[in-house]
Amino acid sequence: MTHKRPLIGILTEGRTDVEAVENYYDDYYSTPALYVDAVRRAGGIAMLLPSGEPHYADWLRVLDGVIFTGGTDMDPKYYKGNPEHPNQLKASTERDETELALLKVIQTRKDIPVLFICRGMQVLNVALGGDLLQHIPDLHPGDIHRNADGGWTRQPVAVDPDSKLAQVMDCTEVDTFSGHHQAINRVAPALRAVAHAPDGIVEGLEDPNHPFFLAVQWHPELSAETDKSQQNLFDALIRAATKP
Repeated sequence: MTHKRPLIGILTEGRTDVEAVENYYDDYYSTPALYVDAVRRAGGIAMLLPSGEPHYADWLRVLDGVIFTGGTDMDPKYYKGNPEHPNQLKASTERDETELALLKVIQTRKDIPVLFICRGMQVLNVALGGDLLQHIPDLHPGDIHRNADGGWTRQPVAVDPDSKLAQVMDCTEVDTFSGHHQAINRVAPALRAVAHAPDGIVEGLEDPNHPFFLAVQWHPELSAETDKSQQNLFDALIRAATKP
């Protein structure tokens, strides 16, 4: 199926991942509006993909591209992590299951470009056989990836000049918005680490054998409206998703 504008699927939070803001319903499938804004600016049409969909493979019959978004920690059972780690955030079972199952299908589809953001990059790495550093301060006590309250901070990232990520962003040094406490540990065999923070943490991955499998650990949607390098990620996704 083709569209005048590419249809981009955006994975949502799990039904209980976000606390309800009103009294009429208990559960919500939601995603931050900034993801949708960035897709629209790039010329695409956004469609939210709720976790728990039993027929997830049928999404790919209509979608032209996909964004795996940020969110809570993966269940550590998927990468042999410590389920009792004191800093492990509550996992979203249906989200883990849906995203991992979708990835098994989508990684064989060279015609569907995918952008993985924050948690999305971690899901990609685990799904393809890598693992995670469960809590960055365990290795780097001077954590530069979150502010003192555990929220957003700004940090520089260096991108390999010969990477597709650098080509897409049209730069090799970026000022990113970051807020993660977990990170890539062992990179999956099929992936290449192409961006790093000053402390050595992997900030970008790509699949050299896929036309558009790009992953970033930071949150480009937060600054895409004012930072061209970050909007470029979404623009490139839309270009790759545009059918002849």
